[in-house]
Amino acid sequence: RSSDLKNDKPLSGIRKLTAEKMLKSIQNSAQYTLTASADARKILAYRKRLKNAEEQPVLSSVTINDIVLFAAAKTLVKYTNINSILTGGKITERKSVNLGFAVDTPGGLIVPVIRNADRLSLIELTAEAKRLRNACKNSTIQPDEYADGTFTVTNLGSLDIETFTPILNPPQTGILGVCSIRPKPIFTDKTISDTYEVRFIPAIQLSLTLDHRVVDGAPGARFLGALCKAIENFDLLLAG
Repeated sequence: RSSDLKNDKPLSGIRKLTAEKMLKSIQNSAQYTLTASADARKILAYRKRLKNAEEQPVLSSVTINDIVLFAAAKTLVKYTNINSILTGGKITERKSVNLGFAVDTPGGLIVPVIRNADRLSLIELTAEAKRLRNACKNSTIQPDEYADGTFTVTNLGSLDIETFTPILNPPQTGILGVCSIRPKPIFTDKTISDTYEVRFIPAIQLSLTLDHRVVDGAPGARFLGALCKAIENFDLLLAG
């Protein structure tokens, strides 16, 4: 019967490399994931302003993911224990951020690297991310353009994912999962009747996976908290 027919495909190419690397990642590291959400009102308002700048295509091309990449790069330079690699039993903390970001292509997942991302302006980072993304999709990406990353960001927010557990990209010791923006209830100040009122704000959910061999839970939580504050105060981050 037709329902019994199988479509066997060999595990090859990028899919085979990804499978081998992810299996090795799980088997050879002590991974744990922290989740938190950040008030997204300022980045949404800022993105709206840029999108309306139609006379300046460079500005209107900035995405929410670019903004998160920028915030992550600026925060990571203050947390070199997160911006680190583990090879041969040695932890190497990096002062510069070589920021990988996951790109979904027809052939499989590719993680190009934005070098020295912490030194780039938002517009420069956006342009480089777009160039690398196009190179991945057009199969023109070069081997040195997805090497030497120190931290990775993977975004499933556009697919309406609320939370997920990203897998480390070894020898990196941290990866950030970016989820969808959803309403979050928050308490307002007490009213005269000494009761609390609840209102909703848009919040972006973040899932941070770390290697417990390198980073304990409390330092990881401090980094994630700092990243949330950077997103919530994105205007100040730009000014800095």
